[in-house]
Amino acid sequence: MKKFTVFILNFAALFIAFQVGSGLLLTTFYTPNFTSVSNNLSQEVSFGSASNPLLLALLTATVAYFLSQKKFNSIKNSN
Repeated sequence: MKKFTVFILNFAALFIAFQVGSGLLLTTFYTPNFTSVSNNLSQEVSFGSASNPLLLALLTATVAYFLSQKKFNSIKNSN
């Protein structure tokens, strides 16, 4: 169980670091295209729906971890 906890914590930390780094790069290199916008610009800003990809990633990592441990143990026991 200790291996699993360390794995999940490291995975979550790396996942968050990559997401933040990706967001910083995308924001840095974004250049808006004002030529395609019509003349009447609205002052209203709309955002997309909120999702939490970290929970799905943690669930996937958990399943992958247990499947790899099961396969590793079956290979270890056959030798």
